[in-house]
Amino acid sequence: MTTTAAPAASLRVGPHQVWPPVVLAPMAGITNAPFRRLCRDYGGGLFVSEMITTRALVERDPETMRLIEFGSEESPRSLQLYGVDPHVVGEAVTMLVAEDRADHIDLNFGCPVPKVTRRGGGAALPWKRDLLRAILEAAVKAAGPLPVTMKMRMGIDADHLTYLEAGRIAEDSGLTAVALHGRTAAQAYSGQADWSAIARLKEHVRSIPVLGNGDLWEADDALRMMRETGADGVVVGRGCLGRPWLFRSFDRAFAGLPDEPHPSLGQVAAVMRRHAGLMAQWLGEDKGSREFRKHVSWYLKGFPVGGDTRQRLGLVSSLAELDDLLGTLDASAPFPDDVLAAPRGRLGSPRRVVLPDGWLADRSGGGLDSSAELAVSGG
Repeated sequence: MTTTAAPAASLRVGPHQVWPPVVLAPMAGITNAPFRRLCRDYGGGLFVSEMITTRALVERDPETMRLIEFGSEESPRSLQLYGVDPHVVGEAVTMLVAEDRADHIDLNFGCPVPKVTRRGGGAALPWKRDLLRAILEAAVKAAGPLPVTMKMRMGIDADHLTYLEAGRIAEDSGLTAVALHGRTAAQAYSGQADWSAIARLKEHVRSIPVLGNGDLWEADDALRMMRETGADGVVVGRGCLGRPWLFRSFDRAFAGLPDEPHPSLGQVAAVMRRHAGLMAQWLGEDKGSREFRKHVSWYLKGFPVGGDTRQRLGLVSSLAELDDLLGTLDASAPFPDDVLAAPRGRLGSPRRVVLPDGWLADRSGGGLDSSAELAVSGG
């Protein structure tokens, strides 16, 4: 397959030059240190942690403190924060800077899950523009020289869009980039991402980079999104599930080179084993093996693997058990072309967004109570 390279300008996030202009999207329970290392080994870009809750960080919750640890090879260290209280967000960022725990802070205003939006967080929060501005300004002030970015959705639903105003607030507040997922919270991960919204945001936000997110399944999709929208870079989430080698494809696509052959089942099995081994090193073999289970179906998508073997792989509890099962696979089976450019991960269907009582009645307003802050990080 041949491809045409995008414009050669690299993406800058504060002092950090990102090439290719590709960002690994924060995904709860996915973009932990082992998965980031796998992706980074295949190609360049910016690799962001899974979501960290600011209150849990300030309270030094043990699990949260483990999640913010980066490998020695990770540079820049990009960490995503979720918070709804400007003061707590400021405290969290102050702590990260004082203890030299990050080189880049990303703020989450895109999460569509009900447990977040029903309390006014995630994709619901930009509706309250004064609160959004206060959070952004607190983060930027506390960050000092560290760049602060944000990831958001188009809005709550088609009748309550927030992304253009939120982009301008981000620009005015001193953020160094904004990323837009071309869906509303009501869409969740259903339907098709609206790339034209990314183009409109780019027209409204002129002094900082605009990144596009949504329906990036192959490297060519990234090139096409940038051509069609004028975006300065892309944010890739579900497209790399079970395919960390997609970052090699991005490297080659942005260099104008043809992609390398897709891996055989035997090569995919080797990646699975390495992934599980890294998880075991990070969490211990028992927990690491169990946490790896969620990745099995993504790695094997489309391959001729029987249901019994898939089920057993989805229940592994040790590396020895994984080795035995991987050894039964047909290593010569070619990569299934029919899954290329196909959606991966969550799909779902449109839904009504659950919001706090009276949320839509007023676009201004102050803050949220402590119940809006998630108790744990990573989800």
